[in-house]
Amino acid sequence: MSERWAQEFELRARALWTDDAVRRVTEGKDLPILPSNAPTLLRAVGLLHRDASMPPPQVRKFLQLNHMIRLLRPPLLELIERGEPLRIVDAGCGLSYLTLSLAWCFRHVFKHPVTLIGIDRDAARVAAGRATAAQLGLDDLLTFQAGSIEAFEPDGKLHAILSLHACDTATDDAIALGLRHAAELIAVAPCCQAELARAWAELATSRAGPMQPLWSTPHLRREAAATITDTMRALLLRAAGYETRVVEFVPSQHTPKNTLIRAMRRGGPDEDALRQYVELRDATGGAGISLARAMGVVQPTVAVRPGDD
Repeated sequence: MSERWAQEFELRARALWTDDAVRRVTEGKDLPILPSNAPTLLRAVGLLHRDASMPPPQVRKFLQLNHMIRLLRPPLLELIERGEPLRIVDAGCGLSYLTLSLAWCFRHVFKHPVTLIGIDRDAARVAAGRATAAQLGLDDLLTFQAGSIEAFEPDGKLHAILSLHACDTATDDAIALGLRHAAELIAVAPCCQAELARAWAELATSRAGPMQPLWSTPHLRREAAATITDTMRALLLRAAGYETRVVEFVPSQHTPKNTLIRAMRRGGPDEDALRQYVELRDATGGAGISLARAMGVVQPTVAVRPGDD
């Protein structure tokens, strides 16, 4: 976007988004990103129209984006208070809504030096992210790399790893990246947790036992596997010394993929959490998840049946 267009759009947005108009959209909540203070950002990510209006579908996405930033704000402020410039990776950044919004917040709200890196396998999305960052004047804070999460190596200390709706085991890859580099903050919103469901589908054809009715019912298998997968991830993060919270970050009426796992590094390994992971893995068929294997957790040679010694 040209500088002249940006100035004209900001004037249009300020005229439209009066204090009363903003309150009607935010419902009185203290949101960091508003159509009155970040119109060009919201236009760039598709949440404001050409006339600076925000139709109902975009209002929902606007509130979701702000809620995500609000959930990340406390741990980010904790890192900011330590005084050093931060390096943050968005693994599987996709269309870069979160990355661009965080870059804007670091410049205009947090006012703290940061290097943000968006990683995605899709080269076209990476190119689009670069172009948008440049248009918004955020390319000095935000860079993009095309490639896999597993192959990425940060140039220096990694303070935080974020991953929003990275599919299946890509969430495990993001967590494993954070653990390898002792990131202070790991925050992931998982999507499409299919690994455990696939393993259970195979067990359904070869294993009898109390879990068999669940394993052999596709819908229930998928739903239960997603919940158990995230429980396992939380336990493994605690086992690695992270204080971990699992919260709803988007109301379920907007999307079923609404779980945020937020973890801050606090201390040494938690053996009880690791024991709980192993017990849960064995009680649900013995398959386990990719994150455990990346952490070197020993997998049983033969899957343990529920009730086996």
